[in-house]
Amino acid sequence: MGSSEEYFEDDYDYKDSMPCDLNSNHKLEIEIETYIYSLICAFGVLGNIMVIVTYAFYKKAKSMTDVYLINVAIADLMFVIALPLIIYNENHHWHMGTVACKLLRATYSINLYSSMLLLACISGDRYMAVVQARRSFGIRSRTLVSSWLICLAIWLLALILSTPTVIYNQRYEEQNLDGEMIVECNFKFDHNDTDTARLMKVLVPSTQVSVGFFLPLLIMSFCYSSILATLLRAKNFQRHKAVRVVLAVVVVFVICHLPYNVALLYHTVGLFKQRQCEAEKMTLVAITVSRSVAYLHCCLNPILYAFIGVKFRSHFQKILIDLWCHGKKYINTSRFSRQTSDLYIPPPPCKLAEESSEKQSFTM
Repeated sequence: MGSSEEYFEDDYDYKDSMPCDLNSNHKLEIEIETYIYSLICAFGVLGNIMVIVTYAFYKKAKSMTDVYLINVAIADLMFVIALPLIIYNENHHWHMGTVACKLLRATYSINLYSSMLLLACISGDRYMAVVQARRSFGIRSRTLVSSWLICLAIWLLALILSTPTVIYNQRYEEQNLDGEMIVECNFKFDHNDTDTARLMKVLVPSTQVSVGFFLPLLIMSFCYSSILATLLRAKNFQRHKAVRVVLAVVVVFVICHLPYNVALLYHTVGLFKQRQCEAEKMTLVAITVSRSVAYLHCCLNPILYAFIGVKFRSHFQKILIDLWCHGKKYINTSRFSRQTSDLYIPPPPCKLAEESSEKQSFTM
């Protein structure tokens, strides 16, 4: 769900009564999005499944950050799984109907709010672990249950904030200036319900920008700046290496989400003003491109928050070793079943990686 979905052509004030075809680049945008979304889906599914598998079979959640990471992976996986359905419907005129339109748009909205607020929670937990280490040690060791309750509250808040997306998104057809029928899955209101239309056109993108970006950014900026100050005062080499991780987390977050939210905010502010046709087209193209960049964060979250840690990488290596061992075992068993000679001796079984009992958590 982007600003192009929140745009409504009847708000545009046509200069000199000349119509403006905002759908002229529709096919090109869908084609570009198809390739980008396919890459995001492939890498996002792989990375987030690895995070979930690691926590399910190799590493128990022992800290609040671990719980938040599991929920971030679930939120991102839910969205990237929905991407192929979005691609299919974009290319096939939303063949799956209005129900799919509502659910798929809501999937991104839920992912946006839940994952962004969970990332803010991770930064808060890291702040307590590093900056307030002595005060928070006893508290954080006894609050694993409360972290699940916080995650539940975030999911419920994400559902509530996504309610307008479910209610007002519809599949509908409209005709462009060339006489071609274009099927859209966007917000749609009755012509007589102008008050609700104006409210939702401002409320939905404003909430998305404020709660889905600026609030998490404010929390992360405070927490990670305090963490950086603490780490830079430490003489431990490992902690100085952690500075690069903190910087990477913040920089990637800003690069992925700032352009899209700035474009969305700019478009929302100018909704009820007269705009030039070409300038409006450029704004919508900028929103489309920046939205695709924002989607990339679903692929980068596993790398930044999980695999960049040494301890988590060791678990990932164990997964690869175990998959290799199970694969060899299956191949050797199949080969042995086809042998007719009693002289065939199967190779010795591969030793699976043993799970480490060391207490491990998110490594910065």
